[in-house]
Amino acid sequence: MAAHYSVLLEASVEALDIKADGFYVDGTFGRGGHSRAILNRLGENGRLLAFDKDPEAIGCAAKEFASDIRFEIVHDSFATLLDAIESRGKVGEVDGILFDLGVSSPQLDEAERGFSFLRDGPLDMRMDSSRGESAADWLARARQEEIADVLWNYGEERFRGRIARAIVEQREKTPLTTTLQLATLIDKAVPRREKNKHPATRSFQAIRIHINKELADLESGLQQAVTVLRGGGRLAVISFHSLEDRIVKRFMRDEARSEPAGFGRSEPLAASLKLCGKASKADAAETEENIRSRSAVLRVAERLAAASEVRA
Repeated sequence: MAAHYSVLLEASVEALDIKADGFYVDGTFGRGGHSRAILNRLGENGRLLAFDKDPEAIGCAAKEFASDIRFEIVHDSFATLLDAIESRGKVGEVDGILFDLGVSSPQLDEAERGFSFLRDGPLDMRMDSSRGESAADWLARARQEEIADVLWNYGEERFRGRIARAIVEQREKTPLTTTLQLATLIDKAVPRREKNKHPATRSFQAIRIHINKELADLESGLQQAVTVLRGGGRLAVISFHSLEDRIVKRFMRDEARSEPAGFGRSEPLAASLKLCGKASKADAAETEENIRSRSAVLRVAERLAAASEVRA
């Protein structure tokens, strides 16, 4: 199994301000680095609920934490957070939530998962390989305009038109079924290269995000996190590219803003979150150990108590 490094491990777990008997959520289990660190800080009455789309991550969790009664994992996206918390009677009682976004090191490093443009494998890209449409299936049916829109919206790819046209022309001759097929096609379609960046980087990111509905899940998960957190509970989010971080930054900023009555509202709009310091990044030592941490950004916010909680 490929090595996995939990990015911003200490900083993110520290940000949760863990209480020994608290109830916490790890929205992206991965290979368990953050979950392990949280469990190490919990007492016998503490609880951790984890989520992951990846069947391999679920298998890893079952193998390592099966005997730990404080731990439970859900095979699904954190976009199902509210349903999971409601079914456990814990809405408004969650002490901390961590979302570590993007893909894990094993997903990138194992060619058969289809995420890497550097290793040849089936063109899959699904985080949950047990359901949904693969990248190969989508590229085989999507309209040229749809492909171009995805490349721009989720990868900010300047040469989206050229790449989309090349994909459609190629599939009329031979189906695109492997990662190196697609990476080679993109390499030929792109006329100019960014320094120190493979020409397929943005396109692979965009297709992966689209296939896994990552940004839609993120927006939904953030909203649900505010609903399930208790007053004083923390939300910590690690982002790896500007599209994710923009959503997180805007969401936390908006939820931390209160507005007076007026402008069509009879009642004032109360803030639901307060920001906890500024965004933080990995230090030089961590980026040297794990190059993937160089783009990581950690943002933290704390749930404000509702009026009813304050009165109580």
